[in-house]
Amino acid sequence: MKKCVLSLLASTAALAFVASAATAADLPAREAPPPMIAPVPVFTWTGFYVGVNAGYGWLDDNNTTGIFVPPGTFAPPFAGVSGVLGGGGGGGNDDGFVGGAQIGYNYQIGSFVVGVEADIQWADFNVENNVFVVPAGFPPSFIPAALSEDDMEWFGTARARAGVAFDRFLIYATGGFAYSDNNTGWTAGGGIEWALPSNFLGSAATIGLEGLWVSLERDDDNNGGFIGSYVPAPGAGPVNVFVPVANNNDNEFFVARAKLNFKFGTY
Repeated sequence: MKKCVLSLLASTAALAFVASAATAADLPAREAPPPMIAPVPVFTWTGFYVGVNAGYGWLDDNNTTGIFVPPGTFAPPFAGVSGVLGGGGGGGNDDGFVGGAQIGYNYQIGSFVVGVEADIQWADFNVENNVFVVPAGFPPSFIPAALSEDDMEWFGTARARAGVAFDRFLIYATGGFAYSDNNTGWTAGGGIEWALPSNFLGSAATIGLEGLWVSLERDDDNNGGFIGSYVPAPGAGPVNVFVPVANNNDNEFFVARAKLNFKFGTY
């Protein structure tokens, strides 16, 4: 009887072990989860940006004045003097350095990019108007007016931009409003921009080249046409000399510049 009980207990234990092993084999294996791989962000031109620029400008200044002085205009002893009396030597081409800063916003829709940009520029075109007299026989008592500086020292623009993006390259056209001192006008141009690799100055840095044609109106009075005064005869009072403005008073210039922008708010 005792042997039977021991045999039964041994059989029961063996069956329990086999059942436990089978159950464990059916359980899912505990394996480490696969590593998380973050997706590489896709570059977009959308976002605000600020930057600086520097370049060169070429100015075409139309400002010329002149009037023909017929014989007998002046009192003796200059009654025989005739010729062209000119006020202003500004007609011609001038050039110089330009540089400044810009701020703007781009929005990308597929491959198309639209945006707005405003900039302010310092300009050194080295332009000035000098009073001159032709012929040399003009009255020696003539006193020229003070030199009329016409050197535009700064200008700014507010423009719309539209272009096509090829990943990190952007080709665009731009145009809008231009201003300087108390003068206004328009501007148009275009450029190309490249977003630098993320390991160089950060992924938000872009560089580019841009060309702008700027046309600004100018005051029509040319200081009222006054270029100086002369004494027609000994003991007489001075006589002011005026000349009409014979020009369209437009300042037109082309600017080529390099730009560096820092974009923020998006990748």
